Amino acid sequence: MAGAGKNRTFVGVAWSAVERFSVQGINFLLQLIIARLLLPSDYGLIAMLAIFMAIAQCFIDSGFGNALIQKQGRTQTDYSTVFYFNIAVGVVMYLLMVLASPFIAEFYEQPILQEIIVWWGLTLIINSFAIVQRTILTVAINFKLQAVISVISVLISGLVALYMAYTGYGVWALVVQSLLNSAIGTVLLWTLVRWHPSWVFSASSFRSLFSFGSKLLASGLLHTVYTNLYTLVIGKAFNASELGLFSKASSISKLPSLNITGILNRVLYPILCEVQDNDRRVTDKFYLYIRLSSLIVFPLMVGLAVVAEPAVLLVLSEKWLPCVPYLQILSIAYMWDPVMNLTCSVLNVKHRSDLMLSAEIVKKVVAIIILAVTIPFGVKVMCYGLLCYSFIDMIIITQYTKRILPEITFFNHVKTILPVLLQSLLMGGAVLVWMYIFENIYVELFGGVLVGAIVYMLTLLFFCKSEIKMARDLFRKH
Repeated sequence: MAGAGKNRTFVGVAWSAVERFSVQGINFLLQLIIARLLLPSDYGLIAMLAIFMAIAQCFIDSGFGNALIQKQGRTQTDYSTVFYFNIAVGVVMYLLMVLASPFIAEFYEQPILQEIIVWWGLTLIINSFAIVQRTILTVAINFKLQAVISVISVLISGLVALYMAYTGYGVWALVVQSLLNSAIGTVLLWTLVRWHPSWVFSASSFRSLFSFGSKLLASGLLHTVYTNLYTLVIGKAFNASELGLFSKASSISKLPSLNITGILNRVLYPILCEVQDNDRRVTDKFYLYIRLSSLIVFPLMVGLAVVAEPAVLLVLSEKWLPCVPYLQILSIAYMWDPVMNLTCSVLNVKHRSDLMLSAEIVKKVVAIIILAVTIPFGVKVMCYGLLCYSFIDMIIITQYTKRILPEITFFNHVKTILPVLLQSLLMGGAVLVWMYIFENIYVELFGGVLVGAIVYMLTLLFFCKSEIKMARDLFRKH
């Protein structure tokens, strides 16, 4: 049985990685081409609506997905109850978005936003039909099927958007891409997942799931509002082009860290839920994933910050160069996301969504203070504020985790990730020297990537022998 559990973990991580990187890789390449055809202001218009769409999506899920994963002995009644609730909330959220669209358009002084909301908002209803199916696949750690569905959805919607961008549809290329991606994914999930709802809605099941999920909803809302608050402020205080530059820098810098986090968290959470009563096993598995994620994410993020300018110039074109400072700062700020998100998952695993909510309240109060202080100084200083908050976030969340698992502390976090951080900084320094010597943009970028990879691998061989052995043993066991 132990071998079977380990194999499930390995297969889950492998297919979760395939799904994330294949989907994000295809989407990233398509977005790079589309970005060369569109203007920063087109992306700015979409970013202006991000906070409203994200909040609506939070209400649709309401934490029920994680509640179902966390619950032992979940039933068909549980799934059906969540399904009907999600659809009802999806319809309500869409209608509220449409009703609010004139006011949102007036707030930003962008009349076109009203029409965009009517169409883009349909994704809220479409997505609500697929949450249970995705949860079922996650419970089964079946990321192979999710990978197939996601790749097909992203590829078709991306190619259609590319054609529309090329033929001059502007921002509507991005709207149609989102709609198609949601629609195709939902149709495929209904076709391939062997589950259909029963005609039942249980009040007791709803109360049971909501008692856990409601706290996750509140935590998710706080995080979502804060995460998207920057786009709201920048879109209002500055302009669509400036917001488009910030949005593009943010999306690129989040790509490595959030995908690694997503891969590990989707697998780690259900696995930890299975051993949630064994504190020692939870702690050991947690720090194993922290070490492995840091070994991957830290060098990627430091490297991205160092080569940001030649990368943007070569890949996105000169019109996107003003986003380089934002990209460099945000790459370091988001470098800590895997550590923070995996730490948060521990509270949910231990049934302490109340502590999760309490931590989010404290963190977001601090975060909003930082945002308010940095707004008058411009977007660049606001990015530095995000970097500052990333460290404070880690300090606060570990004050809560150590209440239930005494060994998950800020000190142990630092002890775990500090060696990897120093190696990543050494690698970044070597790349900077390389770029200082050469002036050709191709030599700077591709040569810098090669130099960084070589230096980092050498530091791993000399200073991380135990981590290499740990990873080797992990793969041999599977």
